[in-house]
Amino acid sequence: MSTPNETTTTTVVTDDERGISQGRLVLRRFLEHKPALISIALFLAIIIFAMTASGAFGLPGWWKWSYAELLPPANGGRPTLSLIPTWLGGDGIHFGDHPFGQSNVGKDYFAMTMRGIVVSTYIMFIIGGVGTFIGVVVGAIAGYYRGWVDAVLMRLTDVVIVIPVIVLGAVVGVAVGGLGPVPLAFFLGLLVWTGTARLVRGEFLSLREREFVEAARVAGASDLRIIFKHILPNAMGIVIVSATLMIAAAIILETALSFLGYGVRSPDVSLGLLISANESAFQTRPYLFWWPAALIVLLSLLVNFIGDGLRDAFDPRQKRVNFRKVKELPADATVEVVPTASGTALGEATHMLHGERFSDTVKHDPADPNDPDAPRDEESPKP
Repeated sequence: MSTPNETTTTTVVTDDERGISQGRLVLRRFLEHKPALISIALFLAIIIFAMTASGAFGLPGWWKWSYAELLPPANGGRPTLSLIPTWLGGDGIHFGDHPFGQSNVGKDYFAMTMRGIVVSTYIMFIIGGVGTFIGVVVGAIAGYYRGWVDAVLMRLTDVVIVIPVIVLGAVVGVAVGGLGPVPLAFFLGLLVWTGTARLVRGEFLSLREREFVEAARVAGASDLRIIFKHILPNAMGIVIVSATLMIAAAIILETALSFLGYGVRSPDVSLGLLISANESAFQTRPYLFWWPAALIVLLSLLVNFIGDGLRDAFDPRQKRVNFRKVKELPADATVEVVPTASGTALGEATHMLHGERFSDTVKHDPADPNDPDAPRDEESPKP
């Protein structure tokens, strides 16, 4: 018998979903996100190509010119790269000696661009790593302890947020820009943690009230163990997504600072520094501007697509489907009905479709005579 204060929750579970850990479900959702997979493949291909061409970790690259080597002008400094085959009226597909042309002083621009990709890449990863670490620590402590600890840390966060990051970055660039890209990236990472801190704080405020946290306290676990062993693993989804988006923003920050003269300094190069150095040649030799600019946009878009895939993988609520439109359930699906107390009856069906968890919620009105699933008081038998 159902009462008007009882709700019905219907859950449909398939065999593929049973016994699968959260990590494997996240991996399955991510592998089904085609734009993210394509973005990872392209991003790794660009980074590996640039590192092998210019050299990295003390190993020489396969490209014959160095980014710092002065060369005599060839082909008027224009690019020798040709992508139009001869049967279409072009010069054929070939690289040539200087595929991206030469800079104003004769340096090979392909070697400089490859070196710029490598430098800009590890700068954005260092910024993302340092910013994520500080943001997680600050947000976790503020969200777990609350009270005056939360108030002090959040007011500090508000102060950093109020000041534009480009202004703080310019100050840092003037102070440590001459020390090299790695110190510059580390100190810039000290400025970009505020968004992650606020997100992690909100997640911790919710998770600290869960039963598993109370069980850990009763078991005698220390605060440090509860924070980093029990709560943080359950907040890793938002941390990973935030870190990915921070990395995408870091390359834009480095580009802006280098363009203004506060980032990477010569003789080293970065994509932003290449744009700044060739700004005056935009009208006469636009290829010196477009190569690094196109790569900056491409790298930023690829990292953002990867972040979107991670967000969808960690948060299945991003995608929903109307369960009424699904004509047939999977053959291995089972339906579980659980009554709960509420003002109106609420039936919720959840199932796996193409690797995703979907939900549909249907409200049943007890006063509707045409709703057969609506809970009603059992009528007394007529005499």
